[in-house]
Amino acid sequence: MRKIHLWAFLLAAVFLGQKSYAGDFSVNGFLQGDYSFGTGTSNPDGGDLKWAEERVQLKAEGEREPLRFFLKTDISLDHLDDDSEVELREAYIDLTREKWDLRIGRQIVTWGVGDLIFINDVFPKDYEAFFSGRPLEYLKIGVDAVKAGFYPEIASFELVVIPFFEPNNFPDSNRFWMFDPMPSVTNRVQNEPASSIDNTEAALRIYRNIAGLDASIYLYKGFNREPSMAPDSMTSPTRIELIYPELSVYGASLQRGALGGVVGLEAGYYDSLDDRGGADPLIPNSQTRFLLSYQRQVIEDLSVTVQYYTEYMHDYSEYERTIGDFPKASMIRQLTSLRMTYLLMHQDLRLQWFSFWSPTDRDYLLNPEARYNFSDHVWAALGANIFGGEKDTTQFGSLDENDNMYVQVRYEF
Repeated sequence: MRKIHLWAFLLAAVFLGQKSYAGDFSVNGFLQGDYSFGTGTSNPDGGDLKWAEERVQLKAEGEREPLRFFLKTDISLDHLDDDSEVELREAYIDLTREKWDLRIGRQIVTWGVGDLIFINDVFPKDYEAFFSGRPLEYLKIGVDAVKAGFYPEIASFELVVIPFFEPNNFPDSNRFWMFDPMPSVTNRVQNEPASSIDNTEAALRIYRNIAGLDASIYLYKGFNREPSMAPDSMTSPTRIELIYPELSVYGASLQRGALGGVVGLEAGYYDSLDDRGGADPLIPNSQTRFLLSYQRQVIEDLSVTVQYYTEYMHDYSEYERTIGDFPKASMIRQLTSLRMTYLLMHQDLRLQWFSFWSPTDRDYLLNPEARYNFSDHVWAALGANIFGGEKDTTQFGSLDENDNMYVQVRYEF
């Protein structure tokens, strides 16, 4: 366990050991079952299940001014790997003052205005959880970090310092069919950035309300969380190193009520520090990304969110010159999304539709879901993930053989 976790546990133990603290301490959590069944082709390992587990989550929190602690941990039994796991989702201490605050420990950070489209939210995601139909909260992965907030009159500042790199998590190749440009090379080594002062990630958000606009500026210096393949030979590779190139992101977002709903704008420039000229085919080129979103309650209990996203690859001529026989990405990629949520039966039944469609990649993800609250403590959800596309090299087209239906059942206490 990393040192930052130990500090959080030690501080919590000190607080809990004091009798005066007992009245401000609470524990809750849930019991949950997640099951996802492939509806088409069997998995690469021959099975039909994408996910099958039971888990219990415990949350403990308490407060003794000016300190507060929060702990969230999961214990799960995975039937596919026949394994059990203890996962520390969050564990942090808060110190609060009038003009500043401090959070130390494992924490989940969410920035930006997008709905499942992330530009300035540069923190790690679990796409295996998303594509296999687990509850949406499991898309975000905690980071071991120090987060400081400062609140002078001119604006609010939020600084996140991450000493330990955490990559995105992608679907297991035994359970999901995915495009692989070098499937015959099985000798692969993952080379994550070492924990050092030079490799410490830093992210800054500056935000305030300006004439009714919620405005934010974002700065980030760190690494791509999606690995790049670095083979030992471009013609006859025998070994592949998975690397995480250096990255800086500079962005902004605006959000306000307009047109009977809420309009959001977000943009970001992805500065590929290891390949600013775009001549290295193994490292992503710099990009500019843009998002426009609109959310509105159309009628009572029916809300709709639409989004348009585009990314522009810089130095595209260099990319074309060096990409060779590998599948070629478009200079401009576009993506649209639609979310519709309808509440019925005194809001105990929630019908939801979410979809991605890319006009440039010609691929899609469809995610219908129905969730019913049986009581204040028990709910269940039934849904599906349907993938498709004209090519097996695009984001959702590569997942075409992974359609699945999922069931979630939770008892909260």
